[in-house]
Order: sequence, then structure tokens, then C-alpha cells
Amino acid sequence: MEEVSCGTDAAAWPVLAIDRSKRGSLVDQIVAAIAQMVNQRVLRAGTKMPSVRQFAKCNGVSTFTVVESYDRLLHLGLLSSRRGSGFFVARNSSEAPQQQASEPASGIVDALAPDLYSGQSDLLPVGAGWLPPELYAESMLADAVRHAMKIPAGRLRGYGQPLGFAALRQHLASTLSAELFAVEPDQVLLTHGATHAFDLVLRTLTRPGDTVFVEEPGYSNLHALVRHHGCVPVGIPRGEAGLDMDELARQAALAQPKLMFVNTVLQNPLGTSLTQAQAHRLLALADQFDFWLVEDDIYRELAAPGDASLAAMDGLRRVIRVGSFSKTLSPLLRVGSMCASRSLMPELLRVKMLTGLTTSEINERAVHDAITARPYKRNIARLVQQLDSARQQSLDALREAGLTPLAAPRGGMFVSAALDGAPSPARSGRTIAAAALKAGIQLAPGEFFLLGEPDAVWFRFNVAYAADPGLLRFLQSI
Repeated sequence: MEEVSCGTDAAAWPVLAIDRSKRGSLVDQIVAAIAQMVNQRVLRAGTKMPSVRQFAKCNGVSTFTVVESYDRLLHLGLLSSRRGSGFFVARNSSEAPQQQASEPASGIVDALAPDLYSGQSDLLPVGAGWLPPELYAESMLADAVRHAMKIPAGRLRGYGQPLGFAALRQHLASTLSAELFAVEPDQVLLTHGATHAFDLVLRTLTRPGDTVFVEEPGYSNLHALVRHHGCVPVGIPRGEAGLDMDELARQAALAQPKLMFVNTVLQNPLGTSLTQAQAHRLLALADQFDFWLVEDDIYRELAAPGDASLAAMDGLRRVIRVGSFSKTLSPLLRVGSMCASRSLMPELLRVKMLTGLTTSEINERAVHDAITARPYKRNIARLVQQLDSARQQSLDALREAGLTPLAAPRGGMFVSAALDGAPSPARSGRTIAAAALKAGIQLAPGEFFLLGEPDAVWFRFNVAYAADPGLLRFLQSI
């Protein structure tokens, strides 16, 4: 490979010998070439990589290709990212990536591993994002599914309504208008869950190379999704006191973001909520720097009445509100919703139809039957009480095991807590999670929720499982 200047701090960067006629993707070739350079110590640990744009220009590929390549190299542990500094070679190892990839599934700790979402594993799902079936009011949900299956024969023709099942959209519009903000049914779009809604937003409003703000720590799948679309995710710190608004303003002035994703209430993974004052300042910054806000509002029904709502404050002017029923009914139904301005809705609908046509009317009918049933509100109130009790038990148990909460959750499903001491190659969230898998426990390490490397060893715990004696024995054994 020849060497040319790519505008990095280094004297030169080798242009990769990419063969566009060769079978396999450009990403595969880039990953294999850089992995070989790392493992052969051509690139040594600590070497700064070219920026995404520099690498793309130097090698004649798209920024989308580079983002996906760097993301895969991050996952393999060959690169690391540092906020505001870029990408660096993380290690030199004689282990080829192929060897690492061939390890048994039980030894791989990956935020997107299919086994973590199937719900069929025998592992104790301490790091899972769903609740035990007994907390979901199984009988009510089963009745709703059976009723939905009695769909009129005339509805079995065609693909269903593009916006989604009309009765469910009408009910959502009525409920939201009464409790949060005025919205009409034609401003409600049904999706295959919240992640599908995030994907539609990125497809509609961004192009490869755009900057997208995310919370850090924040929803792990969202970080990967932003990168998959070729966008550049920038983490805005969030802690006990909420978002770091000063850092947000500084980054917005530098990066000119296209949009920002934010959990207003019961944030995943911290369980905190923004105050009214913080929400107002966030909206003001979005106005000042002209970016969209995507409000991930899937925990709203578990939050306290009167908690801040960006959509309510903004009136869907530059806020897109995303909801879901996976936390209050069941993740298996895969029904989510988007509320947006009338000017934006036609393009969101067009992209939905372009990429997947309509959503499942049977699932949407089941959700409608469940949430309009008389026991639904009582079930939500009972669920909140059960989670409150489980959360306190979890906090007590984790403290007894020697962990310190990162924040005091205001409610919801999650507690995040850290072990004493700084991370090291031998003692990180991932290494401990890998050991936990061998003990039959599935943990969610802090690495899942950050764009870069954590400065502490911490985990997100699902409070429905976190007081389990087996987990506490494992944590005390570390």
C-alpha cells in the first residue's frame, strides 16, 4: 500500500489497497486491513486514527463506510474512541479478529447480541430491558391478543392503514391531549416499537456525516443506529443533576447538530428525569442552534404526574415524541408511536412505507384492546408500586454488595451502580460481564451505554431481578 498525507497529525497514513471488484463489502476489507496492521504492530497501541472524513477522502470511500468500519473495530476491541479527540488503536494482539469472533456465544458480551433480546435464555436477565411476565398483567394481555385475532375477514385484504390502526391512533391522540399536549390522530404514526421510530427519524432528517447528539450514558442501540446511518454521534453528559447544558451549548456551537435524542423522564440507564427548568433550557438551545429534539418518552406511564414533557412545552414544533408499550404491556407486541407536526408527518409516513410498508394491525388491535380495558390504569398503578418496592430492595442489596449508585432514580425499571476502583484490561465492565455469563447471569456493563470507554466499572441493573441472591453472591465474589 502506498503512503500519502491524509491531513492527520502523523506524517502519513497508508492508503489501503481496496479492491472494489472483490467479493465482500468495503467495510469487510477495511476492517480486515486495519486488524492486520494492528495485529502485526504496524499500528501500535495509542496511535491516533484519521478522522472519519479524512479516512474517507484518503481512501475514496463514503463516510458511511468509514463509520461502520470504525464501529466494527471498536466492537472487536482494536480501536477505542475518546470524546472530542477521535479514534485510537486500543491494543496490539496476536489474536486475530476471526479467532475472537469464533468464541462460544456464552463468552461474548455485546449490547446487540440476539440472545439478550430473545427472552428464552436460562440466564438471570439482570441487564435486560423487559420485566418478568407476571408484572405485565398476563391474563388481560392474553385476552386482548385473542380478541385481536378475531379480526374481520374484510380486513385481511391489503396491508392495513399506512399510519396504523385508526382506533389506536384516535385513543392515543385523546389520551395525550387530555394528559400532556394537544395532538390530532393524523399526527400519530404507529411503528414497530420505539427503535423503529428512531430509525425512521434518522432516515428522514439526516444524511451521512450529519452530527447527532445523544445522551451519555444513553440507550445503547441508539448509538449503534446513529452510526449505522453514517451520522456522527456526539455524547452530551447526563448525570444525577440531568444534562450538562453548558457542554450541550458548547458542542452545539461547534458541531451544528441536526437533531438530539433525549429521555426526558426516567432516563435509561440512570432512571433520572429532567426538571422543568432543564427542559425549558434544552428547548431554548434547540431553537438557538436550530436542531430537532426527539423525545424518547417510552417510560412516561411509569413517571410521576407533572414531570417535564418536551412535547407539551413545544407543541410538536421542533419536538418529535416517541412512545411505546413494551414497558407497560409486553415487548413482544412491538408497537410504538410517533407524534410530530403536520408538516413533518407526510415525509415520515413516506419513509415508513418505503422501508417496510405498514405495521401489524393485529398487534395494534391487541394493544388497543389492552389499553382501553378497564383494568389497564389499575395495572399501571400496581406496576409502579411494585417497581418502587423492587427498586428500593435493589438499591439496598447493591450497596450491601459494595456497589455505589450513579444516581438516585426517580422511578422506573433501572438502577445503575459502580464497583470501587478504576477499570483496567483485566477488570472492566465487559470482563466482569463475561464472567457473569459463565455463572448464568446476564449483566449490562457501562460500556453498552457510552460512545467511549467508561472511567468506572459500572452496570445497569433491572430492578425486577437485581435483588436476586445469586447476583449478590456473584458481585460479592468479585
